[in-house]
Amino acid sequence: MTQIQSAVPDNTQGVREMLRASGYSEKAIDYYINKPHMGQVSDADISSEMTGSCGDTMGITIKMENGLVSDAKYQVMGCAGAVSAAMAVVDLIKGKDLDYARSINDGAVFKVLQEIPVKKHHCIQLAVKTLHKAIDLQQMKQSA
Repeated sequence: MTQIQSAVPDNTQGVREMLRASGYSEKAIDYYINKPHMGQVSDADISSEMTGSCGDTMGITIKMENGLVSDAKYQVMGCAGAVSAAMAVVDLIKGKDLDYARSINDGAVFKVLQEIPVKKHHCIQLAVKTLHKAIDLQQMKQSA
């Protein structure tokens, strides 16, 4: 990916109001504004990238220690729904094993986000599919 969405808007109150009016929960808005897991993990053990049907692109990098996810980050070129979904996925998988991470589904992410517009539910799917692709690629590597 050539561009990372990482700048925190100067006028966060205006952004918050706009996102609230669009149907985003405060939790989803906080993820979008703060982007706590945006970037790349150096020396990642697992990674993948996907582009969704809307054109949003995500890449995930994961670092493992003692069989658990010690760190994970997403790079996201996309909308508030894509950013917030990716950030929620990381919160769900940190400190967990890959079997648990592979069991994460759209509903679990939606539960963390609490609310995003219906037209943005595909962003949750993209974040989950990017995670699953990374885990599947890692498992194929290990079994080869």
